[in-house]
Amino acid sequence: MTTTPAAPIDPLHSERPGVYADALVEVRRSAAAPPHAIRTASFAFWADRERLHLVHQLPADLVDNDLAGLIAGELFAPGWLEGSELFERLMTGIVLSISPDPLTAWTLFYRNTLDRLTHAGPPAEGGGRRGHDLVEGSLAGYAPVYRHAHELIAPGSMLELGSCFGFFSLLSAGHLEVTASDLSTNTVRLLARVAPRLGRRLDTLVCDAARVPRPDASFDTVVALHLLEHMSSEHGRAVLDEMRRVARQRVVIAVPYEEEPTAAYGHVRTFDHDDLAELGAHSGWRWRVHDHHGGWLVLDRR
Repeated sequence: MTTTPAAPIDPLHSERPGVYADALVEVRRSAAAPPHAIRTASFAFWADRERLHLVHQLPADLVDNDLAGLIAGELFAPGWLEGSELFERLMTGIVLSISPDPLTAWTLFYRNTLDRLTHAGPPAEGGGRRGHDLVEGSLAGYAPVYRHAHELIAPGSMLELGSCFGFFSLLSAGHLEVTASDLSTNTVRLLARVAPRLGRRLDTLVCDAARVPRPDASFDTVVALHLLEHMSSEHGRAVLDEMRRVARQRVVIAVPYEEEPTAAYGHVRTFDHDDLAELGAHSGWRWRVHDHHGGWLVLDRR
């Protein structure tokens, strides 16, 4: 495969209908795979000098954020593939291969995801909806995190840092004044394009979570759900300081508990109860730490 640096992922661009291709990957739906391809339950893939090729036959109703767990479980956990960038490009490619129109494909992805988050029951013992191990990226794993976050947020304005696809912000938009932010310009642009199609109103902002271009005390609540595990300890402390700066009343942080960072999702560090308590003591605010499908740090202005 080529080692040429690849351009950033553009989730709204597809050169050919039903095919996603960039410098690293090519993804097709319902295409034939060569005899030498490696086959899993859901995918066939192979590499040449140019890129990694992947084909699948996933039905449209299974195109949601549980793709993260499916890709991780079948392609990355066994050691076939590695690297968060490759992971993100494959996931983007699978979504875009579902429809000739990129925005239609992403709207389907979002509708399916929000519907399953809204109606998700408790996580199943030993596996997610598709039978893969219940990992941090699965909807069954995220649903109780989102529900608990809503229990901690009072009515008013909310800023979500590191919103990624923005599922939590979209779920919150019906009863909060929401601003979703992320470092990725293209991810934020995608959220801004899809939200009106879903009947959701929110503001979007492109920024580093440690440098929010808003005045002090701009939002009643500032949240970071499963963000700090993607950052170094130093960067994470800077994010916490910035959250306190722009929060008027409360800061809510959630992290997964892992024995090792999940590299496929871009995790670079792990947390336990004591790590969160250390951050709380550093904050200078009233704080408490508790466990609920991972760890939570809640700060309130004195």
